[in-house]
Amino acid sequence: MPTSKPDVVPPELYARVQHFYAHQMQHLDGLRFDEYAATFTEDGVFQHSPDAEPARGRDGIVRELVEFHRRFEGDPVQRRHWFNHIALEPADDGALRSTVYALVVTVRPGGRPETAPSCVVHDVLTDGPDGLLLRSRRITHDQHF
Repeated sequence: MPTSKPDVVPPELYARVQHFYAHQMQHLDGLRFDEYAATFTEDGVFQHSPDAEPARGRDGIVRELVEFHRRFEGDPVQRRHWFNHIALEPADDGALRSTVYALVVTVRPGGRPETAPSCVVHDVLTDGPDGLLLRSRRITHDQHF
């Protein structure tokens, strides 16, 4: 059965999205939550866990990240978020839908890197005068299929 071919976004836009994600993940992994939240629209929605209510607005996103990372207090851990297989599709309203495979790599001093969880990131991006911003992010975890 033939499948429809997704719309192709211009290579320059694809590169901009990759650049956006690279800087956004460095903010998150560097625990710079204000900078991470600033990558969302003012009314952006962020749901990183299927069991949690979505955080709304930049202040809500910062609060959610601070609360989430409390579990690592006293635990010398470095987390790295790896985004790959970015699939972009233009939406009818001018936004850009993005589906990304993500792995989170955790390492502790002297330890071996552990990869968990494996996720799919579902984003809606806007492109305006302030550049690319996230309108929403919903993350699904592969272990919850």
